[in-house]
Amino acid sequence: MTTKPTTDPTAHHPWRRDLTEMAALFAAVATADCVADTVVHGPDGPALLVGSAVALLATAGFHTWWQRRGRRKQKTTATEPTTTTTLWRMRTTVRDEPGALAALCHALAARQADILSLQTHPLPTGTVDELLLRAPAALAPAELTRAATDGGGSDTWLERADAHDLVDAPTRVLRLAARTALDAAEIPLALRQLLGRCTIRSAPADVSAAAAETKEDDGAATTMRLRDPSGGTITVERPYLPFTPAEFARARALVELDACLGPRVAQNDNVLTLPEGDEVTVRRAGADDLGAARAMHERCSATTLALRYHGPVRDPAAADRYLAHLLSPRFGRTLAAYTASGRLVALGHLLWDGEETEVALLVEDAWQRRGVGGELLRRLTALAREAGCESVYAVTQASNTGMVAAMRALGLPLDYQMEEGTLVVTARLAPMPVALTKRP
Repeated sequence: MTTKPTTDPTAHHPWRRDLTEMAALFAAVATADCVADTVVHGPDGPALLVGSAVALLATAGFHTWWQRRGRRKQKTTATEPTTTTTLWRMRTTVRDEPGALAALCHALAARQADILSLQTHPLPTGTVDELLLRAPAALAPAELTRAATDGGGSDTWLERADAHDLVDAPTRVLRLAARTALDAAEIPLALRQLLGRCTIRSAPADVSAAAAETKEDDGAATTMRLRDPSGGTITVERPYLPFTPAEFARARALVELDACLGPRVAQNDNVLTLPEGDEVTVRRAGADDLGAARAMHERCSATTLALRYHGPVRDPAAADRYLAHLLSPRFGRTLAAYTASGRLVALGHLLWDGEETEVALLVEDAWQRRGVGGELLRRLTALAREAGCESVYAVTQASNTGMVAAMRALGLPLDYQMEEGTLVVTARLAPMPVALTKRP
């Protein structure tokens, strides 16, 4: 379909605009000539013209200065740093009555504390409110605690938060559930991230069933015991802050999810080429690797085993039980190095020790000093960093120069402690970077 072009009535007559502009120019010249002739022939004509010129120049100069001053002011304002703030996690108990939460929010707002998120934990005698706050960095922690008291709060607990706490609680719980579904070894870490700073231990299956789970009568227990689906008991301790019934329910739900999924180990095989050209496959190890680990034990010298276990290994049955403990996902993560022929030549362990994390290596004699242990240690520290651990430590003997060299090769800040021939080397880990979206 062809449309008819629109017609501009002035498009074919540009001479009209030209005539109008010429007429305006002539009128302006005539007016200027008339004014100049009148001023010049006046008594003070020349002086008046010079004064007018000076006034016009001064006006132009003032206008230029004013514009530049405005630009500088805008630039200074744009580059001025904003008030620095600090993230805090606060937990306080308020009365279970209308207006109690409003009074708490008003008291915090009076100190310029911004509430970013809020969780409530109902109790029989009140409500525990858990808040994520952004407060001015100059505001002292005691002032925040005083604000909670002024707002009707009691039993207030306060600690520094970080960027990870900006994720809302439902999203955080779903992520923990997804990690647990992929790997049974995530249960201790998931519980620690769910419940905050706490100590988690796994007890063997001979723990009595009567102590398998702490009562939830008043929500004031500081120790939580849960039945481990693989046998035994998982104990969670947090002496500085009692667990609430909601936290009991969340922890139990994670453990029940683990029980439904059964034993599992996340596999991610990687082929490592050694400097000499040999190739080994590094992967996660579990209970299925117990037989290969026993065979490697038999090939290791007594010196190698003594350096790994800090003493002679005399009882094979005890060694087998210890290997089963190390390979259990409840106590940490284990990496295994296999040759192309399927022979296990090295094991690396990352062990959850309460709030701390231990690393340990066992490398078959023929494969020592070839880079296998160092590669396992590097990957174990990466796993520890991903799990949110602040540091890892290795317990060895002062004569174990191979382990000390492997720790130094990490390129991390190290602390050394020596006591009666036992050396503890602690490596401080840098936190993982967190990508954040700007809060509107």
